[in-house]
Amino acid sequence: MPKIYTFLIILSFTFLNVNAYNDGLTDNFTRGKAAVKSISTLTFGPEGILFIGDSKSGSVVAIDTEDKEPNNSKKPFTLQNVEAKIASLLGTTSDDIIIHDLAANPISQNLYLAVSRGDASSVGSWKLPNDINYAQILLKIAPDGHIGEVSLDNISHSIANIPSPKQEGQRNWRKSDKRTETITDLAYDNGKLYVAGISNEEFASSLRILPFPFSDQSTFSTIEIWHAAHGKFETEAPIRTFLPFEVNNTPQLLAAYTCTPLVSIPISALKQGNHVKTKTLAELGAGNIPLDIIKVNASGKDKILIANTNRTLMSIDPDDLSKHTKGLTEKVNGYSAAGVPYTSIPQVGVLQIDNLNQDFVVALKRMPNGSLDIISIPSKRV
Repeated sequence: MPKIYTFLIILSFTFLNVNAYNDGLTDNFTRGKAAVKSISTLTFGPEGILFIGDSKSGSVVAIDTEDKEPNNSKKPFTLQNVEAKIASLLGTTSDDIIIHDLAANPISQNLYLAVSRGDASSVGSWKLPNDINYAQILLKIAPDGHIGEVSLDNISHSIANIPSPKQEGQRNWRKSDKRTETITDLAYDNGKLYVAGISNEEFASSLRILPFPFSDQSTFSTIEIWHAAHGKFETEAPIRTFLPFEVNNTPQLLAAYTCTPLVSIPISALKQGNHVKTKTLAELGAGNIPLDIIKVNASGKDKILIANTNRTLMSIDPDDLSKHTKGLTEKVNGYSAAGVPYTSIPQVGVLQIDNLNQDFVVALKRMPNGSLDIISIPSKRV
């Protein structure tokens, strides 16, 4: 074969491979109104894509934020009295503002908030924002403190329905509609979106796996835990917050529940129709709802950080996870902790956390004077 033809063939294959490699995750998105009925929970994926868990509609919406300008700053971010500033933007008062979730864009360090208007004083230890109202307002806070609304009326997006969403009309023990717990948390990892919540199945606690970019395929599993504080197996309570994480080189989901078991779930067990029994790694203390969990790189070492309603921030060393091979199988009395140990970080009133940059964790915190502030916590202190 002449050298010129060989060169052209090689060039053609190279061109095709480059095109395949550059196919973006948003190529199948459509532009228009994203019909989001509730912004139940937020998380970021790659390419500045924001995932919105919508319990009311029983779907997940992937939003192309077009927020891809890199910010390499390692500076902290603080913003005092966030409710009052949002209220001023929306033309209301701070006691009419409820913040449901916070997510930091790892590319730009812009913060995204899910917000509703309602009686903020109703939110407390046993009443979460999603129990009070459905959030329908998405806000963005820039590193300079500017707050603006993100319109979903004409935006590039993709929607996936989740299997077996919880029907409306039934009440949970907090006297709120169980539909609000259809999606309690989201996490993106390695081309998959994990969706925790409850379903209409007999064993209500469930995990769905949606491949991303979205397709017609999904995986649905029900989850059973040993609840050490209650001294029994449970299948109804939803995962409140979770994190993909490797334990002993095995991909797992670390999931925390109300009152407060921390369990590990092998990702390999999450197959269509499977009922999965988890391993209870720790009881972190009854009378508490875990609100958020993230992985933090603290001075070159990974730590797991958990925010709670009625506890301090908790830091867990992943090395301790691998030591608890059996898991808890007995009842833990009172408000005691057991299993994997944790370190209390001297921060209380923290409602949401996320990694801001390499050096800081950003947190939404209720201050002693009642103000709701955004603060930064040095990662090395976790």
